[in-house]
Amino acid sequence: MARRYAGKMNGERYLANTSWSKREVHDLDSETTNCQIDEIIRAGNEKPYTSHATAKADGFDNCAYCIGGSTR
Repeated sequence: MARRYAGKMNGERYLANTSWSKREVHDLDSETTNCQIDEIIRAGNEKPYTSHATAKADGFDNCAYCIGGSTR
C-alpha cells in the first residue's frame, strides 16, 4: 500500500483512527488490507502523525495488523 494525500493526510507515515470504537495508529509503510485505511479516511476519522511515539503519547493503540497488537 502507500502513503496518502487524501483527507487530512499529507504523506505522513502514521495514521490514527480517531473513531471511539477503534483508537488505533497504523503504519502506512507496513499497511495491510485489514487496516482499511481508505475507509478510515472516507469516514473522516484519520489523524496524521509523523511519529509513532507521538501517536502513542496521544493514547492510540497499535493496529494489530501493521504494527502489532502491543499497546506499548
